[in-house]
Amino acid sequence: MRFMSSGYIKQETDVLIIGAGGAGMRAAIAAYDSGSRVTILSKSLLGKAHTVMAEGGIAAALANVDSKDSWEVHFADTMEEGVYISNYRMAEILAKEAPDRVRELEEYGALFDRTPDGTIMQRAFGAHTYRRLCHVGDRTGLEIIRTLEDQILHRDIKFFDEFYVTKLLKDGERVVGAMGIKLNTGEFYVFSSKAVIIATGGCGRIYKVTSNSWESTGDGLGLAYEVGAELMDMEMIQFHPTGMVFPPGVKGLLVTEGVRGEGGILLNAQGERFMQRYSPKKLELDARDIVARANYAEIMAGRGTPHGGVYLDITHKGADFIKKKLPSMYKQFMDFAGVDITKEKMEVAPTVHYQMGGIRVDPESTATTIPGLFASGEVASGLHGANRLGGNSLADILVFGKRSGDGASAYSKGVPFGRIDEKEIEAEIERVKSFVGRDGLNPYTVAERLEENMSQNVGIIRNEEGLKKALSTIQELKELSKKVAVNGSLKYNKGLLQALELPSMLIAAEAIVRGALERKESRGAHARSDYPKKNPEMRKNIIYRKGVEGMILEWRPVPEMPEQLKKLVKEEEY
Repeated sequence: MRFMSSGYIKQETDVLIIGAGGAGMRAAIAAYDSGSRVTILSKSLLGKAHTVMAEGGIAAALANVDSKDSWEVHFADTMEEGVYISNYRMAEILAKEAPDRVRELEEYGALFDRTPDGTIMQRAFGAHTYRRLCHVGDRTGLEIIRTLEDQILHRDIKFFDEFYVTKLLKDGERVVGAMGIKLNTGEFYVFSSKAVIIATGGCGRIYKVTSNSWESTGDGLGLAYEVGAELMDMEMIQFHPTGMVFPPGVKGLLVTEGVRGEGGILLNAQGERFMQRYSPKKLELDARDIVARANYAEIMAGRGTPHGGVYLDITHKGADFIKKKLPSMYKQFMDFAGVDITKEKMEVAPTVHYQMGGIRVDPESTATTIPGLFASGEVASGLHGANRLGGNSLADILVFGKRSGDGASAYSKGVPFGRIDEKEIEAEIERVKSFVGRDGLNPYTVAERLEENMSQNVGIIRNEEGLKKALSTIQELKELSKKVAVNGSLKYNKGLLQALELPSMLIAAEAIVRGALERKESRGAHARSDYPKKNPEMRKNIIYRKGVEGMILEWRPVPEMPEQLKKLVKEEEY
């Protein structure tokens, strides 16, 4: 249903999904198949989601290659690499349901690499006990998006691309819709819905060097925080060990863990295989935080490459193998760096890759702490704890994307549409319009200062002095962000989009820094040089929420694991 009101277009749907990556699209399929009317809003174009940058594979204990693999081992790997602050129930659900979601994707038409006997091929990945990653060369994320997009197009699911959501709408304590601007037309839309799912991905773009695409500015985090939803584990930011370092235009672009999974080795400028010093047993296939810090340590010790990285070498596997198993990496280095990875070593360095933290959700339904609001994918927290296993992100979007769609659809069937406040809508439209045509600061200047601040002070190794400096700068940038302005019109205005993104970027940055200051230990991806050891008393989650005076932080115990699950993991933490 569509009708024009004063200055905006109104739409009505049962389930509204913000974000069209793997989690959003899988949620849309589930909600539609459950009998709900579904609408998807996407900041980008359909099929252009950041999910396509996830290359290595989907973690699922199919046991096609290693027969000893099981959901129990996958669960234990996830809990141990999350350093015991993951929600055990989310890890259990993921490990049990990932195989079914992969088989379902295959039924949808995904073309996985195959073993000689015709089953789905699985490759090794860092910190996984067995070869577990189901893959499509090194283009797995792209295949997921292609496959789910095909399913979306064969269902009566409404889709609005190039759309930016500026505000969630509430009726009392309940979320009843959202509003925003169609970026390519400048039109305002208001969506009345019974349930809203946030599936907007991460916030990597608050850092200068990141593997994340342009969409990843923490939009969903800001939307949820502003309506009172709880965030969790925001201090936990994963640095992928291997991002490109040259040329400057592609610095940070992901070099898939699949390179190491297929036999690639790390070397310093002296030609030493340095992981033999840092992790003699697991070597290049240790957890991402360990390999990333090892790469960083070699660079800081002066044993780095000419462009400030380390070498990743897979030439010993031969040209035919590399071109078959890693076609995207071959093309990426050839096109961007003029490097033939069948003959030459790659230069790589750590790059901001993934947020383990995000919106706190219920493991069963992905409901947030606010009625009517759900979240799944990278924007949601709980599964990954202090450090994410490679391949668990793609399993996450499939498993919890489906649960999100099912949960939101079930909720929507038991509630009426809410009341939407016209004055609130008018005020929001005026706020968005107010950035255009006035005198003020360039929003890109504020964003660039934030990126520099986070990269310099909240990087792979943190300390009190740097974090306090970062927080002071963020407070200053929060004030400056209120003074930004752009020229032009509402239509196709990239400067306006940056101005609208800034508040969420600053909320994400402030939460990361405040949590990093509070967590006076090193655990998983969070490493502090002034507190280098793990503190058993801090085996807890940090919860973030909006208060009258500003951001409130609260330590909360990790849910207690049942005895039968405790038996599956290493005992030293219990």
